[in-house]
Amino acid sequence: MIISASRRTDIPNYYSDWFFERLKERMVCVRNPFRPGDVSRISLSRDVVDGFVFWTKNPSPMLKRLGELEEFPYYFQFTLNGYGTELEPGLPDKETGLVPVFQELSEYAGRERVIWRYDPILVTPEYTVLRHQELFGRLAEKLAAYTRKVVISFLDPYTNIQGRLARSAVQEPEAGQMEQLARQIGKIASEYGLDVETCAEAGDYEAYGIRHGKCIDASLLGRIAGEPLSTGKDTGQRKFCGCDASIDIGAYHTCQNRCVYCYAGHKSREGQTACEDHKSSPLLEDEIRLGDVIRDRRVKSDRETQLSLDQFLKI
Repeated sequence: MIISASRRTDIPNYYSDWFFERLKERMVCVRNPFRPGDVSRISLSRDVVDGFVFWTKNPSPMLKRLGELEEFPYYFQFTLNGYGTELEPGLPDKETGLVPVFQELSEYAGRERVIWRYDPILVTPEYTVLRHQELFGRLAEKLAAYTRKVVISFLDPYTNIQGRLARSAVQEPEAGQMEQLARQIGKIASEYGLDVETCAEAGDYEAYGIRHGKCIDASLLGRIAGEPLSTGKDTGQRKFCGCDASIDIGAYHTCQNRCVYCYAGHKSREGQTACEDHKSSPLLEDEIRLGDVIRDRRVKSDRETQLSLDQFLKI
């Protein structure tokens, strides 16, 4: 079982204390977002957890506690683009604040365990194709020595965010703009020795050295752990998502990054200081309520126990 932490919120940035408390207790609960009265109780024992995938835009609160993850394989999907506070009001300056955090994380965890995400790519009167080319190049120069791969995706204008997008003059790139951006990003990445993959994109950009990717990658966790995983594809994701199966332990409407384009919902400004009010609770930013139905989720490790031929010959 792979744990995703989390597509729904920025756990490393805002809920690292809660996460490490859950790790200490070896258990976490997750409320079903479609049936709120249903709560899954999930074991975080190393016997069943094959690794963690962290999604974040600022993992700095977690850096001093990474040693507590030593027994678990893990890697980070670290989103770092060139947008300012008009689109990402909850984040520090990118080049002076977050680039050093990226570098520090990589120096501790290693280049393979820090994946750079330049996404979602959107266009505004300020963030044109040429502006993205400039921003991507500047960041690639600073990050290339600290990662092996960059993941890109283009904005998906979900129904629930269209009002916000319109007020900020944000648009989804047109097909021609996507093609031009892919060509330029592929060229720059190649110059810096970076692999490029797309996240849940229908477009084919192989001609520019860009492959379809999977952000939850069992093969990467298997390499990190030295134990191959036989995890299957996650059938609950978007059509073009290539991710392997995982369990997400986050909750919608709990993030404070307040990105204009975010599909997962924002935490209210009034609640910003209450981030860790529930850090002893098994639920993120929530408590078990009267009437909740709690079920133990059946989970198992996907580590391959049978030796491959190559492994057998090395014995």
